[in-house]
Amino acid sequence: MLQGLPALASPQARLLVLGSFPSVASLAAGQYYGHPRNQFWPLLSALWGQDLRAMPYEQRCEWVTHRGLAVWDVYASCQREGSLDADIRAAAPNDLQALVRGLPELRAIAHNGGESARSLRVTQALGLPVFRLPSTSPANASWSFERKLQAWREVFAFAGLLDEHQEEDEGSKRPHGQP
Repeated sequence: MLQGLPALASPQARLLVLGSFPSVASLAAGQYYGHPRNQFWPLLSALWGQDLRAMPYEQRCEWVTHRGLAVWDVYASCQREGSLDADIRAAAPNDLQALVRGLPELRAIAHNGGESARSLRVTQALGLPVFRLPSTSPANASWSFERKLQAWREVFAFAGLLDEHQEEDEGSKRPHGQP
């Protein structure tokens, strides 16, 4: 049984991004989105105009939590050979309700990919807007980086995680992932 990583969150979080379960590379590194081809950190870097990948992981985590982002996974543990979400078996859910109770500023929850979004009913019951974002995984090659960036930008703007000039550029668009 594989164990996941602890939540990356602070009380000022306004957006919670939920993955499914860390990849083999992420677990080995003890870091969220640790696979070198995962686009999570490059997307955040593009959204915030800050090269997060150039920072040590601990500093990167402090930077994103200070900006209002929380990161966790829907599964606390599972059985899986390799890193594919399709191979997840015997998954035990994380206590998302307890985490959300500790995040009084939270404005929205976003699922990073399809496997995470299988928990939509659980997250929708938490009383916040819930979005389904395109996966940042290297396995999601059907979406270009630019298309992913646009979808992620809309959700980050909705949650108030972009600077004023970035939000003005986006106007008042409603995120596509809104159910």
